[in-house]
Amino acid sequence: MSCAKIDPALHQAQKPPWIKVRLPSNPVFFSTKALISDLRLHTVCESAQCPNRWECWSQGTATMMIAGDRCTRACGFCAVTTAKPFALEDDEPQRVAEAVRRMKLKHVVITAVARDDLKDGGANHFARVIAAIREMDPSIVIEVLVPDFHAQDWCIQIVLDAAPEIYNHNMETVERLTPFVRSRAKYRTSLQVLRRAKDLSPKVVTKSGVMLGLGETETELFQTMDDLREAGCQVLTMGQYLRPTPKHLPVLEYITPEQFDLYGEIARKKGFAHVASGPLVRSSYHAADFHPVVR
Repeated sequence: MSCAKIDPALHQAQKPPWIKVRLPSNPVFFSTKALISDLRLHTVCESAQCPNRWECWSQGTATMMIAGDRCTRACGFCAVTTAKPFALEDDEPQRVAEAVRRMKLKHVVITAVARDDLKDGGANHFARVIAAIREMDPSIVIEVLVPDFHAQDWCIQIVLDAAPEIYNHNMETVERLTPFVRSRAKYRTSLQVLRRAKDLSPKVVTKSGVMLGLGETETELFQTMDDLREAGCQVLTMGQYLRPTPKHLPVLEYITPEQFDLYGEIARKKGFAHVASGPLVRSSYHAADFHPVVR
């Protein structure tokens, strides 16, 4: 299915039976929730209304979202609040590290809202969080899911200098749909971010993700895979877009699990070292299933 433009008023596809969210069923979910509340942390699990929150929290893991819960961008797919952000919290790096310690994580994913109000886009804050986790436990694999930093080398370098194992930046969708799906972000800019991260730090693993069901064609999806591989991207996630509220972009198509499996196989044949593809797959879902070569 394809469209020239995505309009929130377009017909919303009917949700199929394979899109199911499991509700919390064990005490670990509630202890994870209490820990996050106690340390005054934000998670993308809550802010972005991730469908896997129940499963992940029940397993004692979560994706930390730093630099506040207010984003300076207003992407048509995202449930995170768009508003003028508050000032960065100086003690947040230590609180994140403490959460990682209490959860006994061996692979942690750190993401953030877009902070276009900051000259460095929040790059130094990412570096401080990485440093705090490293000080607490040097053996932890750290994955960062970063904004585009407007493809400024000096911002990308700040994060890379903190030595995360995985540098993740999501394409989100195909080139034609990017202007309608993403706020301020540009398809070629995101490719440049991944390319420059690999150029500046050849040993870092680069990763990206796309959502399906927004009206992309298979040809466009395969071209995005090729563009990512040309940029040196090694890990790819593909998942179903789910509409957070009626004000957000509609789901134009629900991709079957079998089709996701096929797309995953095609991506592997194109040379990705690791691919996660399925209706409920998200950037950080089962992130630890991929084991990079640790320093």
